[in-house]
Order: sequence, then structure tokens, then C-alpha cells
Amino acid sequence: MRKALRWLLSLVVLIGTVGAAGVTAQAATAAGAGTGPDIKDQILAVPGMSLIEEKPYPGYRFFVLNYEQPVDHRQPWKGTFKQRLTLLHKDTSRPTVFFTSGYNVNPNPRRSEPTTIVDGNQVSLEYRFFTPSRPDPADWANLDIWQAASDQHRVFSALKAIYPKNWLATGGSKGGMTATYYERFYPGDMDGVVAYVAPNDVKDTEDSAYDRFFKKVGTKECRDKLNAVQREALVRREPLEAKYAAYAADNGYTFTTVGSLDKAYEAVVLDYVWAFWQYSLLADCGTIPDAATATDQQIWDSVDAISGFSAYTDQGLQTYTPYYYQAGTQLGSPDIKQPHLGNLSRYGYQPPRNFVPREIPMTFQPGVMADVDRWVRDNAHQMLFVYGQNDPWGAEPFHLGYTARDSYVMIAPGANHGANVAKLLDGEKALATAKIQEWAGVGPAAGARGAAPAPLAAPDAYLDQPEERTAQLRP
Repeated sequence: MRKALRWLLSLVVLIGTVGAAGVTAQAATAAGAGTGPDIKDQILAVPGMSLIEEKPYPGYRFFVLNYEQPVDHRQPWKGTFKQRLTLLHKDTSRPTVFFTSGYNVNPNPRRSEPTTIVDGNQVSLEYRFFTPSRPDPADWANLDIWQAASDQHRVFSALKAIYPKNWLATGGSKGGMTATYYERFYPGDMDGVVAYVAPNDVKDTEDSAYDRFFKKVGTKECRDKLNAVQREALVRREPLEAKYAAYAADNGYTFTTVGSLDKAYEAVVLDYVWAFWQYSLLADCGTIPDAATATDQQIWDSVDAISGFSAYTDQGLQTYTPYYYQAGTQLGSPDIKQPHLGNLSRYGYQPPRNFVPREIPMTFQPGVMADVDRWVRDNAHQMLFVYGQNDPWGAEPFHLGYTARDSYVMIAPGANHGANVAKLLDGEKALATAKIQEWAGVGPAAGARGAAPAPLAAPDAYLDQPEERTAQLRP
């Protein structure tokens, strides 16, 4: 009996020792210091990975990094470029969220909504060809959705050994599109996808969905106010363009890419209604001036606040050249009728070609978006699409077919282009939160039996602030 007790005691001690060793190893990989390998050393041991800087943040380690990528994944021997990414490290025992904005990466620590829901790590990747993640010289033919998805695949493959738990892909707008395209080309990488307000322009020449959207969005009173200001801005084109010329001179703005100040002016004005619904709420209609009594300055101020008169200057377009290139070669771009403008519009909605320097060749590739749309309808697995009811980009959303599995499309009532899980109705919010946690391989937070699922990470006003966006007609 004593021998048996001594054996049992020895087993308990052994288990305790192994458990303590496991906790120590876990602590070594967490945000705090530990006795095991430092997480920075593990990351920098990845071939092609280099450190730009580390920024301290309580409870995390935050790294700004470069990763060497092939310029052309189909022909990797043809050269490489450095692609910028960031890593918000919490613990290697937690799931990891792969975030893409579809544009530049934010060099400061931020958390996407799924990262807070699963209390995980976050890898954020800059989209190829956005400065400084641009090959030199730049062969623009290598900017397409497959190449970008292959960038993500290589980053995931490089970091999966360090972060072995479940991974989710996410992003908003063009970032939501990017997460979707990644899943289409590399469906074995991620354990789930959360795509926010992701447009799905299946056929670039068919845009009637947007016309139907603008006939019913919000209230008639609000629509009429917006249409009247937009029309008045074209009626008063001469005095307002004089103001625009002075504004451009004062700020050193030029119009070589779009072709003229007149074209740029009209492009900004024609964005006015779209940009309002994209970034504002129905409650903001009270800020719109009465076009019949408004001064020139009031019309100018309203259009500038909502559309932004710097948007189509050379300087305003420069950062977004890669987006407009993609819109004009694969993604497609909306074209809407605005009958309330009558014959006041000289150019209509201008195509992406007008917003890309002429020395960059562009040829549209029909069928690329239709391929993605078919794939999502037929093959979506553990994918969640979230849209805002009043967001113009949601007029052409992704849809799920009969063979999609464990996937969802949800609409946040009254929400704009900032729609997220938190803005869904309670039932859908609970379902979406539970599914994101399930796909990430983490259980719900401890609490009362039957309590609605909630984010596992405590709120952080700095980490959780939304990305700043410039109001323009782009996702």
C-alpha cells in the first residue's frame, strides 16, 4: 500500500513538473519576458524577414517588419522586393488573425474586430505595390489578385510554425475583398474568413444595382437634400472652380493625371452622394445645407467635407495608384446614373484609367471577378460576410450557394461602410461572435450559463480605434 502511495505521489510530482514546464514555455512566448527563446528572435530567424522597428505596447510585443517576396510568384527567380508587415504578438498559444486593408499597412499597433473577439495575435500585411512595398522597377503586370494572395500564402507559411494555433483572415472593404481572394486561391491556409463590406463587382459593365440602391437608401428627404447640393455644385461650377483653382495654387496641387481641373472638380462633385452614404449616417442629413439658400462657401464646404477636393489632384491620387490600376484591370468599378443632374455633367463617372498615370499600361481582364463569385457561391466554408444596410458598396455583395458550408452573409441595419459584427442585430451578433471563436479554436469567455458570446479581449481605446480613411469613391 505504501509502495502504491509512493508511486502515486511520484506521478503527481511528475505531472506537476511537466505542467509547470509547459506554463513556463508558454510564458516565454507571451508578451512578457521569459526564459525561453525570445519571440523576436524566432521571427527574425525566418529567412527573408527583417526588423524595421519594435514599438512597446502593454500586454503585447509589436513589430514592424519587412519580408522578402518574389516580384512574380510564378517566376520567383526574376527578383524580389521587400513587403512591409506588422505583428501584434500576444502569445503563441493564442489564435492568429491575418489582417489586410488592401492598401498601406498601419505602422502603429491596432486590433481588428476578430482579433478582439478571439483575443489573439495579429499579422497585418501591406498590399503589394503600395509604397514602400513596391518593386523597383515596377512591372505593373505583377499587380493582380493572385500575386497578392500568394504574398499572403508565403507570409502564413513562414509564420505558421511559430504561431501553430488556428488562423483567421480578415479585412474591411478592399481588405475584405483581399481576404476573400486569398481564400479562393489558397483555401487550405485559413480556418475561417471574416470579410467586412467587401464589394463583389461580378460584371463590370452591369451596375444597375447601384442605381436601385440610390433610389431607396435612407429617406426621400435626405436623398433630395443631397441631390440638390450636388446639382447646385455643378450649376455654380464657374465660381466654385475659381475657388478650386485658388485652393490648388495655395496647396501646390496639380491635375496632370486626371487631365484638367475641370475633370477633377466634377469627379469630386459626382462622388458627393456616394461618399455621404459610404461614410455618414442617416442622422447626419441634418448637416447638409439647403441648396436653394446656401452660399457658395457653404456648398464648397459641404462637398469638401464629404468628397474632399484634394482627392483627384495628382498628389491625392498618387498613394492610391495601385487601387485604381486594379479597379481598371480586374476589380471593376461602379458607374451610376444620376438623372437629377440632367445635362450638367460633362464626363459622367470617370473610369479608373483617368486616375492612373498614362505611362502605366492597363487592360481590363473580364471574368476574374466572376470566377471568384462562382467559387464563393459553390465552395465557401467557414466564411462570414458583413455588410452595412446603407453602404453603397454593399449593393453588389457576395452571395452563398446551396453547397456553401458553415458560411453567412449578415447585414447591419442602418450601418455604413464601417459595418461590423458589433453593429449587427443581437441574434446575428451572437451567432457571428460564436462562429468566429469556434473557427479560431477558442471557447467563449467564462460567464453565466447561456450568456451571449462576447469578445474575449478587454476593450482598448487605442488598439481598437478604426483605421482613418479618406472619403473617395473607392472601397
